[in-house]
Amino acid sequence: MFEGHLNLKGRKLPRTQLGTSPFIAAAQFGHRARLYQLDLYNQPENILKIIRKSYKLGIRGIQMIPYPPVVKAVKWAQEEGCDLSIIGTVRPDDVMEDIELFSELDADAMLLHAVITDSYDWNSIRENLQLIMDENSLPGLVTHTPFRTTQKLLKSPVLDLFDIYMVPLNKIGYLMDIDVFMDNERSEFAFLIKNLDKTIIAKKTLAAGILTPEKAFNYLKTLDYVDSVAVGIASEDEAEKTFKTLAII
Repeated sequence: MFEGHLNLKGRKLPRTQLGTSPFIAAAQFGHRARLYQLDLYNQPENILKIIRKSYKLGIRGIQMIPYPPVVKAVKWAQEEGCDLSIIGTVRPDDVMEDIELFSELDADAMLLHAVITDSYDWNSIRENLQLIMDENSLPGLVTHTPFRTTQKLLKSPVLDLFDIYMVPLNKIGYLMDIDVFMDNERSEFAFLIKNLDKTIIAKKTLAAGILTPEKAFNYLKTLDYVDSVAVGIASEDEAEKTFKTLAII
């Protein structure tokens, strides 16, 4: 369903990317976040095992949140010969440092963190997008509130300054500001996204593990505006089950 690559302004972006939220023990995982802290964040060699396994399963992209253990594991993977397309998230408190790091890693794209995007500080957003373009990387935005932020972006002065838009999308509306069970909200959001006319990357597709891969990906099949997916993986076994499911749906 999300095989191969997208061609965007001379860059080839894999349609399926390994997400890194489990690697940083993100809070959305609830009680499992502590386990991920111990097993992944504190042990980057285990992150490397997941990257390596995903690569063997044909995953050639990584949606990279540049916390130190993730950076370490990605560099180890590159040293082993994993040729990964990096779509990096630029964090609000480390904009210059993250852009410099991703430039060194030759990231295909750099996306401003949702905290930046959802501030609606258009002057700051414009300046940061320009910094990304100056590094010859594709600029993009991430949001935590896809409905509200998409509405605002359509009327914003930065509309023409970014190419990629990463949004949370899942069957149950987890960590979204949309009631996906309401036909009118779902239809209106689809209308807004299509009018935005950007390359769309879906994140939080498994709803932090609430959804099975089958349910998650079958839902995404019904959305004709999704170009790419980022899928967070917490173990080698999970990588095998998830990416093999994605390949056959």
